[in-house]
Amino acid sequence: MGEPAVFTYEVQVRWGDSDRLGHVNNTRFVEYMQEARIHFLTTELAAAGARPGAMVVRKMDVEFLRIITDDSGPLKVDVTVQHVGTSSYTIRHVVTDRSGAVCGTGDALLVAFDVKTERSRPLSDAERAGLGRYLAPVSTG
Repeated sequence: MGEPAVFTYEVQVRWGDSDRLGHVNNTRFVEYMQEARIHFLTTELAAAGARPGAMVVRKMDVEFLRIITDDSGPLKVDVTVQHVGTSSYTIRHVVTDRSGAVCGTGDALLVAFDVKTERSRPLSDAERAGLGRYLAPVSTG
């Protein structure tokens, strides 16, 4: 079994993303992750034959490791899948600046959602296939 794929998305640091000190606001950091995640889901699930269904973020943990400034970009957001369950999955985002320094990481727990019943739904086989290509191996140590 080969290494899982990594989905990489490039994000520009926009003029309005930073505060008066020239640092990118932490909420924008999370928006960069969201932007990469949406592109990952729409392109990769479609490539696996799945129509991306409704998803909701149930939980997100973010670790801010290094400030991002106006001059840090373009940023790179690498997306991998950490876990796939019956109706949920966890996506890891790693944000690096133009020099390759890791600025932060974030894990988002997403739940497949049925908009009619307003309840979770099982992931389809096509969704599982799209996510599985990016599934990181479980560490045992």
